[in-house]
Amino acid sequence: MSQTYVIEVSDRTVGIFVGDDRGFCFFSSERAFDSLDDGHFGSVHAAERAARGASW
Repeated sequence: MSQTYVIEVSDRTVGIFVGDDRGFCFFSSERAFDSLDDGHFGSVHAAERAARGASW
């Protein structure tokens, strides 16, 4: 069973993180976060920080 987390920034769903063998992969649901799309992160916290740091 994979680990999946929905990430929200300012009450908007910006994407999901799915756990895999390399950590967590991001899938964007907002165009402003496409630069993070398919990015891998070592932890959910690192992934969330990256999403919150991305500009609209």
